Amino acid sequence: MRLTDVLPDPLRRGFAFLRAELAPFPGRTNVMLRALLTSAIVIVVSLALEVPELPLSLLVVFYVTQSNVVITRLVGLMFIVGSTLAIGSSILLLKFTFDYPLIRIVVASALFFASVYLMRVLKIGIVFFIVAIVIIYVQSFVDQTDEAELLIRAVLWVWVAVNYPIALALAVNSLLLPAEPQLQLHAEIRRQLSTVDAQLTHLIDGGPGPAPVTPQAVEQGALTLQKLLRFAAMRDARYRDTRAWQLASVATVSRLYLAAATLSASAFRPNDAQRPALLALRSNCRALATALAADQPYRIDPTLPPSAGDTSDTVMDMQRALHALSDLSARGVPAGQSSAQEPMLAPDAWTNPAYARFSLKTLLAVLVSYTFYNATDWQGVHTIMLTCLIIALPSLGASTQRALLRMAGALGGSALALFAIVFVIPQLDSVVGLLLLVLPIAAAAAWIAAGSERIGYAGVQLLFTFSLAVLGQFGPTTNLTEIRDRMVGIVLGVAVATFVQIAFWREGESDALRLKLASMLRSVSALLHAPAADPPMAEPVSYAQRQLQSWTALADCEAMLARVAIEPNWEEGEQPRLTMRAQTILAQGREIMLAADALRVALDARTPGEAVDAVRTVQRQAAACIDRYADELCASPPLADRPRLVIDVPAPPDGSPDAPLWSAARHLTREITGLPSWHPATPHADALRRPGEHDPAT
Repeated sequence: MRLTDVLPDPLRRGFAFLRAELAPFPGRTNVMLRALLTSAIVIVVSLALEVPELPLSLLVVFYVTQSNVVITRLVGLMFIVGSTLAIGSSILLLKFTFDYPLIRIVVASALFFASVYLMRVLKIGIVFFIVAIVIIYVQSFVDQTDEAELLIRAVLWVWVAVNYPIALALAVNSLLLPAEPQLQLHAEIRRQLSTVDAQLTHLIDGGPGPAPVTPQAVEQGALTLQKLLRFAAMRDARYRDTRAWQLASVATVSRLYLAAATLSASAFRPNDAQRPALLALRSNCRALATALAADQPYRIDPTLPPSAGDTSDTVMDMQRALHALSDLSARGVPAGQSSAQEPMLAPDAWTNPAYARFSLKTLLAVLVSYTFYNATDWQGVHTIMLTCLIIALPSLGASTQRALLRMAGALGGSALALFAIVFVIPQLDSVVGLLLLVLPIAAAAAWIAAGSERIGYAGVQLLFTFSLAVLGQFGPTTNLTEIRDRMVGIVLGVAVATFVQIAFWREGESDALRLKLASMLRSVSALLHAPAADPPMAEPVSYAQRQLQSWTALADCEAMLARVAIEPNWEEGEQPRLTMRAQTILAQGREIMLAADALRVALDARTPGEAVDAVRTVQRQAAACIDRYADELCASPPLADRPRLVIDVPAPPDGSPDAPLWSAARHLTREITGLPSWHPATPHADALRRPGEHDPAT
């Protein structure tokens, strides 16, 4: 018996969450090594040259070091611009208001309000986030000294401590351990096609099968290819010029990967007559992998035998996808047009009152914290002000998620710092010993920071809190009260910011989640509306590409649900009901997508006839049913009833060639009727199901 088997359910789920979030994935080790190497150089340089604010320098290293060179350079540039603008604004503020505390606070508040407002409405909001946080950080400097020269020197050293680590991080990321998005894209394509090859080899040769491909893996694979293609186009003009071809290639790879998942879950076993077609398919998939790795046009081998008519529908669909891409390559792909750029300024920047309310709430939380900080004369809790800004995010769920990660990271960093100060630092007498202490912790923090947004910020906070206690001075520290004070400041900042966000103009995402779920269902419905005879790559937006868009919508809903689930709520029982309904819709949405794809594959494999026409009618009715459910979900209040498809889906006799077709149609209708009812007065989750009905969420 394992230990997790005897743990309570919350702990078991927590361990499962950590296991999933801390698991390695392609590129994570590279990010960790780049952050670790840059951190080691920064520690040695700062200690050797006595550059102050070493913890801030390490924090900047972790923010700038991203998954590839494109994002790293973009974030580094914005940090340089933001820090320079912030330091310049702070010096001007101090020059004219140093002797007038009230005016200084009023002007600093106005600058802070404007920065937070621009942080919300501008695409490059991180620049003004840096401006806002430096303006608040400088106020704590003013309270510690009354000498203007020392204050200005401290502010200028902040600029040095922020920008020289950026230069080092850019050098390390560009020269020593470059993570080029083009190489990452090729590696992901190679990984997915290797999985397809392994599945085909298993069908041909038998033996133990490869690890099954889950629907979640298909979703993640499609999203990863899309993201990497976007970064590759930002990095390399050649990818922008051939954008249509690259998008078609990525869509084809995703389609083959989904087919591999279908094959791994099916009971299809080829006979001797079907094996030559599988051999030809495997050869064509390998040729595709070779062509994409070399950035060459793909040509299907005409000497290989085509798929037999009695082969699995999924195998025939894979062959059609390869033929379609080959035909597209033979016809020639028009030069890719530059995609529509997102506006730098939000369209409703000056008309939506939510932005001003958000800025005012954040300013109120900071001023309350600043008043407490000065009234108690408790210098160690200056993190209370920074926390109010750091966890200020557009929605209450996102703010709560950031607050939990900040507290978890700070608690872990404080515990490690306490252990190091008491037991390890008294034994150290050189920089080498200090590096041996700090670098393993930096490596663990970098590994966490390289994870998803559900855990990444905790790694950044862990390193920053640890370095504040251990590396805040140029010599050994023995003051344990600083660790306590910073943790108290973080907890108080979270409490103040959360209270203000709940009490004034609460910005929850519950209603937005319903609209997002409805949008996701409409994108799934569009897959059913698409004509089955549509050549997959004949149009700029093909079926496979529309399917990628549906996966993206599904992933956006999952991220929003994770935030909504942790929103503080005064209404007892409402949050669990909302979470249950949304989880059920997400699970069914994924299953409907897979069922719609299986039905499309079955339709493409059949010649036109009465059965095909009847199933197309079922397909259209199913799409209309999903659209109607999405419209009802968007109503305020929502009045979505469980879909009830009144469709005559006959069961043909066994052995009939139409049996797989009608089976796919029945499977689609079953998944659609699994969508839950959503009414504001639904008392509990059990009311979402009819008596004796199976719970689709399980």
